[in-house]
Amino acid sequence: MPATPKDLNTLARMLSFQVSAGADEAIEERPLDRYKASLAFPAAKSAPAQLSEAPAPVQTVTPPLAAPIVRPTSPPPAAPRPIARPVAPVAAPAPLPKSAAVASARELAGAAKSLDELVEALAAFDGCALKKTATNLVFGDGNPNARVMFVGEAPGADEDRAGKPFVGLSGQLLDRMLGMIGLDRTRFYITNIIYWRPPGNRTPTSDEVAACQPFIARHIELVAPAILITVGSPSTEALLRRGEGIGRSRGRWFDYQTPGLPAPIPAMPIYHPAFLLRSPGQKRAAWRDLLTLEQKLGQLGIS
Repeated sequence: MPATPKDLNTLARMLSFQVSAGADEAIEERPLDRYKASLAFPAAKSAPAQLSEAPAPVQTVTPPLAAPIVRPTSPPPAAPRPIARPVAPVAAPAPLPKSAAVASARELAGAAKSLDELVEALAAFDGCALKKTATNLVFGDGNPNARVMFVGEAPGADEDRAGKPFVGLSGQLLDRMLGMIGLDRTRFYITNIIYWRPPGNRTPTSDEVAACQPFIARHIELVAPAILITVGSPSTEALLRRGEGIGRSRGRWFDYQTPGLPAPIPAMPIYHPAFLLRSPGQKRAAWRDLLTLEQKLGQLGIS
């Protein structure tokens, strides 16, 4: 048996060599029954390096007794809380049914003898829910004595703040377009079929259009224009009852008639300027419609 080196560095190098050579288990010179070996090895310095032939008796180690598990006692049940009765919210006034709203609109609008009285009638009308969410009533702008009247869809955010129709980007585009044929707001009047802004500039619902229909009809009767221009699809459908779409009805002349008008008014649909801002390729068609309007003005002797 080779002498065991005393130098720790030498031992470490020898161990490293054994590991690199593939040794993964330490084997002694004699077999050892580990089931009979003692769990406690003698600590005396004079003990031989090898185990004796007679194995030492196995010592039994008794683990300490585990502490008893003390289960926490649950706290006594709390006294039941009194049930909080919810406070009933103050109910908003229920909107008028569609039939009642239309009947109220007809009564208020029919009693108006002037544009000022029609504004007062709209201020007293509660049959359109848009009135509760809008900032301002957007009635009309331009010259009420003009021979040409434009009717659009509904106010947008800029119109709601200003209280005037067609003052935003689309209105500015419409002003520039009409200026090309010599029209400005001293020579035409403009309004919408809806007098309050729909939230998010959405399209007005059929109930909202029906509630405002008597007011726009009376509005046109009081202005009594020689030419009526419907701006966009909702206005065309509401006033001219055209269901084929603005792309097919634009640039064509129709008759607009109500019981309060002495004679039908020539009416022509055109694209809404907001649509032209989204689809500039349609500006050529819009220009042709303006030329058609200019020709009609000349035929009627409107300068």
